[in-house]
Amino acid sequence: MRYCIEFSYSGKNYYGYQIQPDQISVQEVLENALSTILREKIKTTGAGRTDTGVHARKIFAHFDTEQNIGDNLVYQLNSFLPQDISIKKIFPVKNDFHARFDATFRTYEYYITLEKSPFTQDSSWQIWKRDLDVDRMNAACKILFEYEDFTSFSKLHTGNKTNNCKIYKAFWEQNGLELKFTISADRFLRNMVRAIVGTIVEIGNGKMEPGDLRKIIEDKNRNSAGTSAPPQGLFLVDVGYNF
Repeated sequence: MRYCIEFSYSGKNYYGYQIQPDQISVQEVLENALSTILREKIKTTGAGRTDTGVHARKIFAHFDTEQNIGDNLVYQLNSFLPQDISIKKIFPVKNDFHARFDATFRTYEYYITLEKSPFTQDSSWQIWKRDLDVDRMNAACKILFEYEDFTSFSKLHTGNKTNNCKIYKAFWEQNGLELKFTISADRFLRNMVRAIVGTIVEIGNGKMEPGDLRKIIEDKNRNSAGTSAPPQGLFLVDVGYNF
């Protein structure tokens, strides 16, 4: 049978979700736990392959097993796994379900703290030496909806068949000294969200105008966009399926 896991993790101690040679990953730790408890070799397929240091509040993975999984497996896994990985639930799905390819949307949040703080250094980008204009940043966000080809925000040499993405929402909110960027799309390119954030921050601090984003996107060249925002401020917060 095929099962789906809903879980969350802090990415601070991991080189992303996907297994990496000679580096610790969330996938490796999760598969080791499943294999040990179920006493068979378990391979998982995740909804995404978050980069080093990126977090996930809500993510899914599927795996196959000959065993009937009981409710106790969630408790067993949470007892076995380190504190920075938490299993929410495990449930049966159709045998052709695919955690990555069946996703209808993904939503990310990116956090910026407008102060130097020891308490947010692992969960936000701290920008406290310069001001950011949220209105300018939201004006730039509206331009994203005019396009579907986001090559300028993609990591190079990824082998993608297409760099087209349909963005459903993108906006900034400010709550005191915290800025939160929310973006949702049918799919994302490698490094896309961090590249968009880094570019829009340059608009927010006055280095570029909001309208400059059009030329950056139309160039279809990663060198035209801004530097990628650091990974610790990025959270995958939702993945949609037609269960």
